Amino acid sequence: MAANPIWNDARLAAQRPAARVLTLPSPVLEAGVETLGTRTKIRRRDLSIPSWVVFCMIMLATFAVCVTVTMRTYAERGSAERKFDEMNTDVQKIHQANLSLRRDIERLHKDPWAIEAAARTRLNMVRSNEVVVPLE
Repeated sequence: MAANPIWNDARLAAQRPAARVLTLPSPVLEAGVETLGTRTKIRRRDLSIPSWVVFCMIMLATFAVCVTVTMRTYAERGSAERKFDEMNTDVQKIHQANLSLRRDIERLHKDPWAIEAAARTRLNMVRSNEVVVPLE
């Protein structure tokens, strides 16, 4: 007969033969029931943890998680600040380079001496009345 193992019906339990309880001699019980107590009391003594200990363990774990998150956040914030400072210095250098290039452009547009110096150095130009002597 197939049955759902999750479903527990009283009729099925009644149809099964009752299991016989076999008692085996126990060294704990032979040592003296009066001094140690019953089996359930012995089990309770072995597994009993005070509630304040469980509470303290939960609080300690919560504190450890909070400290870990705080330390990681602090470290990430420090690295982000360093990157931000490096980028700010790079941006300032680029702004200074742009300003110097703008000054050069304005000078090349307005100053004839700057135009002549640029033509001589960059394009190797000379005036018509000058003689070029190559040196090796």
